[in-house]
Amino acid sequence: MITRRSFLGGLSAAFVALPALSRTALGAPAATTLPLSVVNSTGRYANNAIWVYIVGTDLATGNQAYSRGDGVLTPIASSDNGPDGYTDYSIPLQGSGTTALSLPNMSGRIYFAIGEKLKFKVVVAGDGRPGLQYPAGWVSTDPNYNILHDFVEFTFNASGMFCNTTMVDQFSLPLAIQLDGAQSQSTGNVTAGGRDRIFSAIAAEPEFARLAVGDKLRVIAPGHGIEAGLFSSTYYDSYINDVWNQYAGTNLTVKIDATTYTGRVSGGSLVFDGGVRSFAKPSTLDVFYCNGALSAGAAPSGPVAAILGAAFNRSTLRDYASQPTTNASTFYQQSVTNHYSRILHANTSNGKAYGFPFDDVADFAAYIQDGAPRTATVTLAAF
Repeated sequence: MITRRSFLGGLSAAFVALPALSRTALGAPAATTLPLSVVNSTGRYANNAIWVYIVGTDLATGNQAYSRGDGVLTPIASSDNGPDGYTDYSIPLQGSGTTALSLPNMSGRIYFAIGEKLKFKVVVAGDGRPGLQYPAGWVSTDPNYNILHDFVEFTFNASGMFCNTTMVDQFSLPLAIQLDGAQSQSTGNVTAGGRDRIFSAIAAEPEFARLAVGDKLRVIAPGHGIEAGLFSSTYYDSYINDVWNQYAGTNLTVKIDATTYTGRVSGGSLVFDGGVRSFAKPSTLDVFYCNGALSAGAAPSGPVAAILGAAFNRSTLRDYASQPTTNASTFYQQSVTNHYSRILHANTSNGKAYGFPFDDVADFAAYIQDGAPRTATVTLAAF
């Protein structure tokens, strides 16, 4: 399974060390730079109103770094902060048409800001190395809160290109990735008019309506909404209780590859055989973050945790005692469900999105990879 889920948690105000997304990939070794095209198809904003940022981790050293889009990776430094206290790692789009850039080997994010530059800041991390504070659109005191922005994630290394669009933290800009190499793939394509429909559908769900920020500035994920006081911290509790009651009297099975693990609630915890750890009853926040009681880790417990987290968010866990469920028509059918994720999936062309950290279970995440990449394109789609 991919590791996008490890991004979640603790990103709002501190620097983040971006983990690699890569899985072992087949194909010829990738080059050390990858041509990247940025296409502005918003139909609303001119190229001169859009900036790109390439930030992340140097895979050779583990240090935080950035690129100006020339294929060169530069370590961040405290001296990068200007008189206003923030860095300027921005890359302007070309005056018109497609902007041609180059990605170096690294793991990180490509941010897009519209109308105003983003405010990154280099700080000293706990280990004494410089770290980068990233924008947190779900924190009202963040200096980037009122800036229209979003990002995609990637790891480009000797094994290939591994990338995804993500809505785990927020949805703001409709972004799509095209990856050409051993094959031609795309992901993240929001359907025509989908951005407006996402905002409208969120507004129509009373418990979720407050997650919409500003005048269609962004929608923040429910976990962040709980922390911001915009969403109920007990929203999932009744469903969690139903699950615990259900499996106090019957077995739950979770299949990982060729191995099936059996669990049952005992002593207040969901207890599995086969060396899988016991799971305490999760909180609503644990469900949305796929963390805490549902945190992943080494096999076999980690994959089991991922499947449980996905089944909670999709509200299939109570009614389907054999997991994982893979039929999308069974997802999000209960009144208590992750409607944020449901609405995002409903407005992508292939039904794939990263609506929560374990959305990669059964391959429903907006993720693509190629072991022999030639070019990548990120498109800012029409609003």
